[in-house]
Amino acid sequence: MSWQIQILLNEKLFVRDPTLSEVGRKIVNQGAIMMDKLGLEDFTFKKLATKLKTNESSIYRYFENKHRLLIYLVDWYWRWLEYLVIIHTNNITDPFKKIDIILNILMLKVEGELSGGVELEKQVLHQLVIKEGSKSYLTSHVTEDNKHQFFKPYKDLCARIADVFLEINPKYKYSRSLTSTVLEMAHYQFFFMKNLPRLTDFGHAKDEQEIINFLRHLILSTLSTK
Repeated sequence: MSWQIQILLNEKLFVRDPTLSEVGRKIVNQGAIMMDKLGLEDFTFKKLATKLKTNESSIYRYFENKHRLLIYLVDWYWRWLEYLVIIHTNNITDPFKKIDIILNILMLKVEGELSGGVELEKQVLHQLVIKEGSKSYLTSHVTEDNKHQFFKPYKDLCARIADVFLEINPKYKYSRSLTSTVLEMAHYQFFFMKNLPRLTDFGHAKDEQEIINFLRHLILSTLSTK
């Protein structure tokens, strides 16, 4: 199954909307690939410009700095995940089945593909968010960025998943805390499994399904408490 949608992001993230030109789309697409490969610290607009065979100033016409580009990419990913959650759980009434679906989405173990807007490599974005996503908000200017609502896609996804948790236990007081913990843990455990296996119980098998099983156990055990 294939879906055609347009993901709209906060206009304050960019100087010029990159979806409206071929150059802008290349900047975002190649920027994600290079940022994933190099890491945020070593990634520069100069290196991106060289790869795209253009000048550095052309990139600044779209993004004020590389951190804004990072937030743009991370926000795109969260909006995409939220869309997948909506689509795949829309006709599901069993909240336990919804949790299984959501966990598979977090591990990108879902059928179908999302297209429309900037064409981004989903596996690249997944890896980028795992390795660099927390750097979008772990900054000295997080309060100002939050005022601009740069983190709204992440908050919206958390709120939607938290509502599913409340379907199981309406009296549970920490649904959003549990949600953000699960989202971050999914990424950390995946990273540890691939790179620091002794920090997980999945180092030998390197099976993403084991992470899903662990997260499901954590969620259901937590929600069973009064």
